[in-house]
Amino acid sequence: MPRKLWSVLSVVMVLALALGACAPVPPAPAQPPAEAPAAKPAVTLRWAFWGSPEEAVSHKLVADAFMKLHPEIKIETWNEPWDNYFTKIQALWASGDPAAVPDIAFLWPTPKYAAEGVLENLDPYIQKSGYNLNDYWGGLLESAKYQGSVYGLPRDIEVNVLYCNKDLFDKAGVPYPDESWTWDDLLAAAEKLTVKDAGGKVVQYALAMEGGKYSKWVNQNGGAILDDYVNPSKCMLAEPKSIEAVQFFADMMNKGYAMRDADLSQAGGDAAVFLSGQAAMIIQNTSRVSTFNAAKMNYDVAVVPIPKGGKRWNPAGGAAWVMSAKSANKDAAWTFLQWLQSADGGQKLYTERGEIFPALQSAANSPAFLTDQPPANKQGIIAEAAASGVGGFGYFPEWDELDSSVIGPALQRIWAGEADPAQLLPEMCKQADQFLKDKGYPKP
Repeated sequence: MPRKLWSVLSVVMVLALALGACAPVPPAPAQPPAEAPAAKPAVTLRWAFWGSPEEAVSHKLVADAFMKLHPEIKIETWNEPWDNYFTKIQALWASGDPAAVPDIAFLWPTPKYAAEGVLENLDPYIQKSGYNLNDYWGGLLESAKYQGSVYGLPRDIEVNVLYCNKDLFDKAGVPYPDESWTWDDLLAAAEKLTVKDAGGKVVQYALAMEGGKYSKWVNQNGGAILDDYVNPSKCMLAEPKSIEAVQFFADMMNKGYAMRDADLSQAGGDAAVFLSGQAAMIIQNTSRVSTFNAAKMNYDVAVVPIPKGGKRWNPAGGAAWVMSAKSANKDAAWTFLQWLQSADGGQKLYTERGEIFPALQSAANSPAFLTDQPPANKQGIIAEAAASGVGGFGYFPEWDELDSSVIGPALQRIWAGEADPAQLLPEMCKQADQFLKDKGYPKP
């Protein structure tokens, strides 16, 4: 090949290669877009509680607040009136259907249901999460234990305080009660605050108090109902200190200072007689505060007077949130339960709405409770809560049966003025002792 022709061919080959390098690369075949991972469906928890439609509104607000923080958990509520609640919830447990049973429920008394095996032992969850039990008021968790383990977390604590109608006190010229009042001071005030008509009928009682709260007087006076409230062997209401306390309350009724228990019930309860001016004082827990505030009553509260040489005392008890042993979502249920019982969660919301006096000391000493709303003496409520302890009832499964079949009927005869405590209580205690023996108490 001539050299000139070879040079021309070389130039053409170089140009071809250069042009080939600059040519656009054809696009790769289109790939289908990758599918986004499917969102995990929210775990659904069934939450059961009793109460009125108004109370259900508060529960709904609490559920909504929780779901906003935990969108991975959906809360479905199950609400029944008090009269139907326990029968229906027991039927759900008996059905054996995990989809039907509530994951979290409001319950009382916890030991009874724990003994039936329908509740989850919360000890492992408490230990794993480091949940703080020391924030509860003294003795309160005992009401939610069975065989030493925690089966529930009490939502609130029944703190019984003395409510006084300040207008009626002013009219009678009686100073308002304070922490220095003794039983003698209460009796002296009661004499002035009791008003009778021309025929001798009481038209204004000094005090209205449910007979079931008698343990307040008994424990203040150094008495007791039982020798042990978890594993009892003996009734203690026949002891001198206990009889003296029961006699003190009975005497107030017999003298017309306090409404008889049956009359109080027929009159619509302590809130009704306090609102109407039929009673100048009542002894009750903080559940009445919202009612009296709504009515714009001129009232306040104080600690309950104690006997000379006695002690301040409050029964440590309250209905508890529990977890069902048959729940299919126990980890999520614990997340909800733990939040319900936190000072920044459910405890705060219920307290702010005036629904409860909180089970947690930190919630009670927070702005959620210490508001400008009446009553003014909120420290009196806190002082009573700080004096809480066991002794108001039994923390064992058969307590309700013992109380309803033996202790309660005997005390009702006393409150009605039909029996003398010194004569009836020893006989009643013999029956109670036999009941305990028949049930195998004390248990080894």
